[in-house]
Amino acid sequence: MARTLQTHPEPATTPRANEALAENGLMQRRILIVEDKEAERQLLKGQLEGPALVVDTVGEGVEALDRLDSRSYSIVITDLKMPRLSGMQLIEEVQKRRLPVTVIVTTGFGGVDEAVQAMRLGAYEFLTKPIDVERLRLVVQRALRERGLQDEVAALREQMRDKYSFHNILSKNPRMHQVFDLINHVASTTTTVLIEGETGTGKEQVARAIHIASAPVRNGPIIAINCAALPENLLESELFGHEKGAFTSAVTQRRGRFELADGGTLFLDEVGDIPAAMQAKLLRVLQDRRFERVGGTESLEVDVRVIGATNRSLLKLVKDGTFREDLYYRLNVVKIDLPPLRDRPEDVPLLATHFTQKFVRPGEPPKLIAPETMEVLLSYRWPGNIRELENAIERASVTCRGDCIRPTDLPPDVLTPNAPKQPFVIDLETPLPQLLRDVSADIEQQYIRKALKKSHGNIGRCATICGLSRRSISAKIAEYQINKTMFKEV
Repeated sequence: MARTLQTHPEPATTPRANEALAENGLMQRRILIVEDKEAERQLLKGQLEGPALVVDTVGEGVEALDRLDSRSYSIVITDLKMPRLSGMQLIEEVQKRRLPVTVIVTTGFGGVDEAVQAMRLGAYEFLTKPIDVERLRLVVQRALRERGLQDEVAALREQMRDKYSFHNILSKNPRMHQVFDLINHVASTTTTVLIEGETGTGKEQVARAIHIASAPVRNGPIIAINCAALPENLLESELFGHEKGAFTSAVTQRRGRFELADGGTLFLDEVGDIPAAMQAKLLRVLQDRRFERVGGTESLEVDVRVIGATNRSLLKLVKDGTFREDLYYRLNVVKIDLPPLRDRPEDVPLLATHFTQKFVRPGEPPKLIAPETMEVLLSYRWPGNIRELENAIERASVTCRGDCIRPTDLPPDVLTPNAPKQPFVIDLETPLPQLLRDVSADIEQQYIRKALKKSHGNIGRCATICGLSRRSISAKIAEYQINKTMFKEV
């Protein structure tokens, strides 16, 4: 049996509740009250309505569905016992129609079992009558915050599908949209493209976007090779292939990456690390589109678009004398400079939301990102760029114990980033042996980080560069608390 709603000693206008809502950024949200008793409808409306909230009321469930179909509401507060369409049936219809609204149930003491059943059907909370107005306000505030987060996530996913998605790349940044326009402009050509950007900015994703955009004209595959990961003798065989008997282990003929990419795209990652002798051979292929397999004499012709990528400035390498100037100009026909993530903060929410979908647990919805967590993500500098953000969200999605990612779910490096290094100064107050140990440790850590960057997080190659054993380099990575995953390729 429904009971009369008790009044509250505070005035019906409830300015304090409205101020609290306004402080949480909940301006002009809309609530629908579904209650068959006029007096209770008006009392609830008076307790909640104000600058932060617009409250509409209806007397039964059928009219409530009509309202929900005609306009958007953040919350529905409904009684269970109503004529024509009960509150339980209203909840079922909301779930069936997938309406983006949060349902709060009110019921008399005799209907507690039904209220529990309503929550199983998808209701957010239930309140027994007579209603405690202060609790009602708190529940509404909490529901509005969570609904706002869900609405924001839904809007971001809609943006990802439509406005801000370009093939396999997501961005709201104007500089990135200029990149998208350039990709569309060169897609139908065979022009060589050079992509420069910091590690983790998504250079391979841009290369794949160029390849996808050229699909109507070029229907071959995209073949990728990391030029920094192979020694010179293996790199030549990987690029151009080899004939049977060309060297000791060449027991059969093998086609190289140029042949495999015929009619499509060859992506040369870390092209700045190609050895000098190989640079001359690559230049010839780019000029003539012809080459011979290792150990062979037959000249092979290919139709391949070449895309080079590097995390260093090739022009600086040319000036340093470590990269051929003629090869640089042959590669640098169309130049794409990718901005680091710290220069495109508007993309952090978009990408973080995308990664929550990518790392969703089987049978569960994607995790939500709490507003305070998003503030942490936006304030961090992301030295590892998109790759580091992806790793952070993957970790948070795996370790999160609820539906919402909290700041404590993020990696420690993101929560407490290292302070920037101060310029080295000689402090005569510090004993010389201690000073030398500190400087040595700092240089060692920087060296290991550079080696990890060059080896893309591969412990074995990093150890080779440093002249240490795998066990030693692993121990030093642990000692300096270096997150090696941030150096892996996107």
